[in-house]
Amino acid sequence: MTGLMTGLMTGLLTGLMTGLLTSPLTSLLTVLLQPQVIIWKSYVGIDIGGTTVKLGLFTEEGNLVDKWEITTRKEESGRYILSDVAKSIENKIEERNLSKDQIVGIGVGVPGPVTADGTVIQCVNLGWEIVNVANEVKALTGFQAKVGNDANVAALGEMWQGGGKGYNSIVLVTLGTGVGGGVIVDGQIITGSNGAAGEIGHLLVNYEEKDKCGCGKTGCLEQFASATGIVKEAKRLLSKSTEPSKLREYEQLSAKNIFDCAKENDKLALELVDQLGRYLGIALSHVAAVVDPQAFVIGGGVSKAGSILTDAVKKYYNQYVMLALKNKEFNLAELGNDAGIFGCARLILGH
Repeated sequence: MTGLMTGLMTGLLTGLMTGLLTSPLTSLLTVLLQPQVIIWKSYVGIDIGGTTVKLGLFTEEGNLVDKWEITTRKEESGRYILSDVAKSIENKIEERNLSKDQIVGIGVGVPGPVTADGTVIQCVNLGWEIVNVANEVKALTGFQAKVGNDANVAALGEMWQGGGKGYNSIVLVTLGTGVGGGVIVDGQIITGSNGAAGEIGHLLVNYEEKDKCGCGKTGCLEQFASATGIVKEAKRLLSKSTEPSKLREYEQLSAKNIFDCAKENDKLALELVDQLGRYLGIALSHVAAVVDPQAFVIGGGVSKAGSILTDAVKKYYNQYVMLALKNKEFNLAELGNDAGIFGCARLILGH
């Protein structure tokens, strides 16, 4: 109603000043019959992955209006990725009958370290070397762009509209094929001097491990807390133990199988979940000692296990952390695969 009254008053005043009101009644009817157009400001979030690019259109309040995907074309060192993104945004603007003036800007998440000016040093998964993504996106679309690491922007998304909503300092831990992380302090992403901050998966948690992590080190959290690491540890335990276990019945053992068996009180499965909680608890106690977040948010495919996972982590976190940092909140991520696009939209909104 307020918008309508504003439109009426604006129309009447304009008419009076330009001398177009030949009679009060005619002019009032003219104004009443004019459609009142409300222009919504929109923000675009783009999460560039190695297989697909996820895109989302958002309102300023964080409502996801539309989302879609395109294929990530990595041929010729990924030279087509950003132009494909630009074309897709242009098509969406036309499809939804939007004006370019309604698009405030674009936030972009990429799987690699990003500097403050939007330069990607290297994205192996995309075939990129040094690329200033912010400048290229702006040149291709005409919109201002802000770029961040994909794990960091996912953390921002969860803080904005997901498992970290209501807090302004969180740490997101993603447990999937690998272990990723994002750190938000006072609403700002902590990127570090080379854009590589938040690599929680490569914290050292086992000094006796002999196998090498993908990063070249040994004993990294990722070797024990990723979905693949959990299965590897299960196979180790099964080979050493003669304990009966339902885990032995699976031809292709998965992390989900392990948690399901633990929920049924399978002794070896419970032992594996306890070990996972200990490694994560150790790692997050170290993280807390540096950034002191209000909450930890656990996401990724492994997080679907639910409270059996968070309870195990919380138990060991409180055992290993200093008194002033005890009893943090441990929440499950809520946005799933959309966390990246939410965070990218928040990235440009904050910019």
